[in-house]
Amino acid sequence: MNEQLELNEYKQQIADLYSRRGQTYDQGDWHPRIAHRLIEHAQISQGQHVLDIATGTGMVAIEAAQLVGFAGRVVGVDISTGMLEQGKRKIEALGLNNIELVLADAEKLNFPANSFDVVLCSSALIWMADIPNTLRFWHQLLKPGGLIGFHAFADTAFVGGVTVQKVAEKYGVSLALSKPTGTIEKCHDLLKTAGFEAIEIKSEQDGSYITLDSLEQAKLMCFGGSHPVPGQFPNPMKQLSSGQLEEVKAEFEAELAALVTEQGIWNDVTIFYTFGRKPISRSA
Repeated sequence: MNEQLELNEYKQQIADLYSRRGQTYDQGDWHPRIAHRLIEHAQISQGQHVLDIATGTGMVAIEAAQLVGFAGRVVGVDISTGMLEQGKRKIEALGLNNIELVLADAEKLNFPANSFDVVLCSSALIWMADIPNTLRFWHQLLKPGGLIGFHAFADTAFVGGVTVQKVAEKYGVSLALSKPTGTIEKCHDLLKTAGFEAIEIKSEQDGSYITLDSLEQAKLMCFGGSHPVPGQFPNPMKQLSSGQLEEVKAEFEAELAALVTEQGIWNDVTIFYTFGRKPISRSA
């Protein structure tokens, strides 16, 4: 694994964030559960070659490797060394030899065109710097007839992000967060524009009640100086004065406090399992 990946400041912030999270990322059941659902919907079969984008600790890649068998091959790519280290430990423990994890930028990969039967991206599409161009790029990497599949989140998903968007807009700040893929129509249009056909989007509701304390990550993302914001650099909140930022924080916390019930705060997590195929009749 090449440890000298050159990243711009935005992507370096993302890499550092996830390297810090590497040792605890597999805790809890949410990430593993939605990774498994992505694999289920993709219907991976023996002998396929699979590319797992932003593989992290290898949740999708490892399950795919177990499905493609000895005749298949899985490559997982990520910009976070900390996440990849965890993934490599899991692969070694399982004794898998048909999978490789590579330190690489998902928007600048060196694989030949028409290399993969399946390209998957779990929970990471919103971090891409240029989603439309990135999807066109991944389209090139697929064989004709190949399948792309990714998670997208509704623009109503994640109460912390939705709340800070609402408050920030009062101060003239626009946070994208899940907006680029926030509806089924947007997901469909992104894939169609990128050249995919046979587009299928399955919406599944995965929300739960959470506590105020569990929203610290949302606060860091929006108010932390070096914390990256998906798809936007620099963090748009930096255009606010220190006084305005304090006002936004206060309004944000007040809005969340108003949502508290006896069960906690309802955190909608509507997920779009989004799939499309590269046409057989046209090359990339």
